[in-house]
Amino acid sequence: MTSYRHPDFSSPRFRELPDARFEPAPADGVLPEGFFSTTNLPTYVRIDGEWRLPREPRMDSALILEEDGVPKVIEGRYVGEGQQVAMGLAEDGTEGIYVHATGFLLDQEAGAHDDFKFMSSEVSREKPIDYGEMARILVEERRRGGHVIWVVGPAVLHSRGRDTVSWFIRNGYVNVFFGGNAVAVHDIESAVMGTTLGMDNRGVPQHGGHAFHMRAINQIRAAGSITAAVEQGIIADGIMHSLVRNGVPYILAGSIRDDGPLPDTVTDAVRAQEEMREHAKKATAVIMIATALHSIATGNMLPSYVYREETGEVRPMATVCVDSSEFVVSKLKDRGTHQAFGVITNAQDFLHVLRHYVEKAEHTA
Repeated sequence: MTSYRHPDFSSPRFRELPDARFEPAPADGVLPEGFFSTTNLPTYVRIDGEWRLPREPRMDSALILEEDGVPKVIEGRYVGEGQQVAMGLAEDGTEGIYVHATGFLLDQEAGAHDDFKFMSSEVSREKPIDYGEMARILVEERRRGGHVIWVVGPAVLHSRGRDTVSWFIRNGYVNVFFGGNAVAVHDIESAVMGTTLGMDNRGVPQHGGHAFHMRAINQIRAAGSITAAVEQGIIADGIMHSLVRNGVPYILAGSIRDDGPLPDTVTDAVRAQEEMREHAKKATAVIMIATALHSIATGNMLPSYVYREETGEVRPMATVCVDSSEFVVSKLKDRGTHQAFGVITNAQDFLHVLRHYVEKAEHTA
């Protein structure tokens, strides 16, 4: 993993720079013209001569000044009338705000010996995949009580990765689960009907299978919720069963094309984003598998780094995006999640190999 280099604020280039300028918001949910729009990189704000990192960093938001004098990143819709909002367009410190874009870059010498590098790896199916390093990160995050987000698409179910995801949940490697209505529906269809999208575990379509997911949805709606269906024995195995039994929170963000949807699916897009954001604020690592929509949505809520205000620690946000297509990973990076390490392979292979290395890492930790 790449270590972080703090800016040298004692150097001459920073000494004469001004404090950041703040102006009051003219109305609830309205920012003053000329407000500073955040990125997901470490962004220092000069307040009373001191450069400070803001709380709750993310891209595409504003910076406000809290009552204790610490800056905070906040979405524009949450800004209240009169709150002090950071102003400026410059990111080089000349307006009191400095975006440290090179804090995670390696020396050329270090880069030559390090294949697995967040912040620097281009997307290619020909690049080596250091599963051992990914496994070490997961084991370390579990050990120190990190907050690891798994973002999972329904292709994981179709590729027969269901049991392996359940293993990661049962063994404490998933702290919150993000997905859409479909990933839960197909997992529940597998538990209730023994199929996904009407196909058995050999991929053979079953008679009447086109309606199996609708029958599964209907059973959960009759039970009242996914948790109730687990408690009633309707769902006896799989991803949603493991999440409920292990007390792992999940957020199913709905879309316009959802069947049903399940009673647990959050159909209000803004509320779904708010619920996901509460976990993104605490995230220490993210694994995204086979879902362009939810991966990009999650990526837009994340900083590229983990910041501990109480200790001043800054370290990379380990972000792994897995897809069978280079297009999905490239699109995620192009939307701003440049720290994502792309793994171009199918979901089933990735999950099985990662589990092997995690089990190996557990024995050597």
